[in-house]
Amino acid sequence: MAEDIYRNMIRRQPVSATADHAEERTNPAARLGFQPGQVVQEIGYDDDVDQELREAIEGAVEGELVDEDYEDVADAVVLWFRDDDGDLTDALVDATTYIEEGGSILLLTPKTGRDGYVEASDISEASTTAGLTASKSVSVGKDWSGSRLATPKAAKSKR
Repeated sequence: MAEDIYRNMIRRQPVSATADHAEERTNPAARLGFQPGQVVQEIGYDDDVDQELREAIEGAVEGELVDEDYEDVADAVVLWFRDDDGDLTDALVDATTYIEEGGSILLLTPKTGRDGYVEASDISEASTTAGLTASKSVSVGKDWSGSRLATPKAAKSKR
């Protein structure tokens, strides 16, 4: 008799409205808008990058990130940038040449207090000078912050 009661019980657990919604909360790459089939070019790779984030992006796009030698346009660019990497404006302008019109750049910089930290005001100024619009800033890992930058066409289409 007791077995019948347990067999007929319904286990109630909270669930999200959709699987996609749940993934966005747990997967930083999904939260940043990466989608299956996108070609994502990675610039500024070094030993200090966040490997978990890289793997999450590759999982979201269902493919490997392409490097700086990729000879076609990409849907998005992941730009790892540290304060001692040179001029941020130049790096952003260069990154825009690698993406399709309407594409976006994920600028990843070390968090406050980490080696290579880039001031938010420097990011804002460089983005504006490069003709980009900041559309989203997020924490993407223990040591890195991300700023999603849109080209003018992408920024207009989001309105």
